Amino acid sequence: MCGIIGYIGNNKASEIIIDGLKRLEYRGYDSVGIAVMRADGEEIETRKEKGIVSEVASNLEFHTMNGKTGIGHTRWATHGAPCKENSHPHSDCSGKVVLAHNGVIENYIQLKDELTKKGHRFASETDTEVVAHLIEQFRTDGLAPMLAFIRAIAMLKGSYAIVAIVENGDAIYIARKNSPLVVGVGNGETLCASDVPAMLKHTNNFIFLEDGDIGVLTTEGCRMYDIYANEIHRNPVTLNWDIEMAEKGGAAHFMLKEIRDQKHFLYESFLADTERAAELLSKFKKIHIIACGTSYHAACLMKLLLHKHKGASAEAFIASEYPFVAKPDKETLIVAISQSGETADTLQAVRYVKQYDATLLSLTNAFQSSLARISNEVVYLNAGPEVSVAATKTFMSQLAVIYKILFSDDKDNDGGNDHGRSMLNQIPEIVGGMLQQEEQMKTIAETIRNKGSVFFIGRGLSYPIAMEGALKLKEISYIHAEGGPAAEIKHGPIALVDENMPVVFIANRGNSYEKVLSNMMEVKAR
Repeated sequence: MCGIIGYIGNNKASEIIIDGLKRLEYRGYDSVGIAVMRADGEEIETRKEKGIVSEVASNLEFHTMNGKTGIGHTRWATHGAPCKENSHPHSDCSGKVVLAHNGVIENYIQLKDELTKKGHRFASETDTEVVAHLIEQFRTDGLAPMLAFIRAIAMLKGSYAIVAIVENGDAIYIARKNSPLVVGVGNGETLCASDVPAMLKHTNNFIFLEDGDIGVLTTEGCRMYDIYANEIHRNPVTLNWDIEMAEKGGAAHFMLKEIRDQKHFLYESFLADTERAAELLSKFKKIHIIACGTSYHAACLMKLLLHKHKGASAEAFIASEYPFVAKPDKETLIVAISQSGETADTLQAVRYVKQYDATLLSLTNAFQSSLARISNEVVYLNAGPEVSVAATKTFMSQLAVIYKILFSDDKDNDGGNDHGRSMLNQIPEIVGGMLQQEEQMKTIAETIRNKGSVFFIGRGLSYPIAMEGALKLKEISYIHAEGGPAAEIKHGPIALVDENMPVVFIANRGNSYEKVLSNMMEVKAR
């Protein structure tokens, strides 16, 4: 997914950029690089390499790069192999234009051919590098840096979040289309990044760029323009997140800290405003839920709850597959679930949905995200920033919000709605109690850590939880894992089970409990 950060101000840019890149590691990447403009503005120094932030920053001595303006990037390879040459930032022929980019430039081959004919020399296999050369070409044609940047952006087809610096300049140039980019406005300093947590150490005031926005960052703030160089206005938003939410808080790593935070943030999630979402759901009998990864497992659980308790015709779809298997209409409510609100496959599915004038309800953790802005109604998870690559507390918050939407108005025997609220209010304490059992969890982890494969099994509402358990194990341990319905284990998968393969059963008390126990006995017999 890549990460971008830019800084211009009165402090040492390299230190701020390194810190910001570490806070963007959850986005996934294979290489790292930063570029810093020397204090006199007469040279831009770039250092980059394949590897993780801490190692590359140490090996290349990022901290020795002096200057108060710079950009940084973590790359996930899309065009060209992960290597130093393809790592960002990239520059033009002269090294006077340096930039980083997230997204895909769809017409880069055509642009590269045209620029090559004009004498430009390319040093990488990436689509990104063409943007630097475009800016160089327009500057050669006599345009000032800002106009050259705008003209270059106008030539691009595809998706992009771009940050650029130009030698002898005192600004960072930015542009956004279908890829997240947020501006942070501080005191005598301005930042930009792919996500808010990278900037929380410096400001709580943010400008959320919209598609087509182009900006110029200086120490005094941010000026915004459209593709025609007309100045536009974007209101800054103050978030009540603080830097402690994005710190480890004494935990060994962010994932552990965020797991321990679940009790607190479940209370916050149950405070989410779900009244309008509940009203919207009640108006539709046909509901399509779209999501990716962990959010898809929340979608599957929501589908089951809608079927069982609300009598709705609901289906859950993996977002990337939705346009191939479904065609919504005005009678269909679309529910999109995304922690970041910037998941590319989910946004693509949502844009497909909008062609059919369907109503869109979104569940997201990111205020003013792309998903939030395109939706008819939004419910925010209130889970605070999630830094870890693997989603934990936000999955729980998704479930909390789903349960609140569906059950907060459940009636008790006297016709009041205290029953639903009472049920929900117990959940954070129950989760808190479970989290007190870390030592038991460590013991279980020790039995699994050296295994080659693990099955996670569940029935009914436990089936999506089993799939999520398998996904988490794969993500964080690189152990092969599969999640499946308990009854299906005898139809093939049981052939793989032996004394060396752990099988995790999610066995909730309820109608299917005895059946799950029976499935457990089948496995133990192997």
